[in-house]
Amino acid sequence: MKWTLDLAHKSKQEKNVEIASPPGYTHVGAFVHNTDHSKDTNPNHIIIKRSWDLALGPLKQVPMNLFIMYMAGNSISIFPIMMVGMLIIKPVNALFTLQQSFKAIEGTNTFGQKFVFFMGQVVNILLALYKCQSMGLLPTHASDWLAFVEPQSRVEHSGGGFSYT
Repeated sequence: MKWTLDLAHKSKQEKNVEIASPPGYTHVGAFVHNTDHSKDTNPNHIIIKRSWDLALGPLKQVPMNLFIMYMAGNSISIFPIMMVGMLIIKPVNALFTLQQSFKAIEGTNTFGQKFVFFMGQVVNILLALYKCQSMGLLPTHASDWLAFVEPQSRVEHSGGGFSYT
């Protein structure tokens, strides 16, 4: 056959040619790797790393919460109301269970980790309150509380469009 290739047949010249080893491979046949695994296997290091992951969790949720707030809009409908409710309820529940969250993980930096966790939850609550304020759900004027006080009147009105002259 004209278009076949015989891989079983090797000439004498091909047998003596040595192929270069790939990077990281020794001639003995073992891979070269970092032998310093004491940091990864140290139980204290693993506990500290896990507790910092737990402490930074609320701060990692902030960008996603901002995106969800943007996508929900400022209208008063079921989806934005549910979103704001969850933005408030989840951090408050997490703050009430702060000690239980860190109970399994004890270390030397637990005060700092608990403080970072607490501040992350407070940031998420502040985001929810900002969303409530932008939706007009927070009572910010006296007319929101008292029936006999007149609502604030707008001094200016602005709008887009063309000027007819």
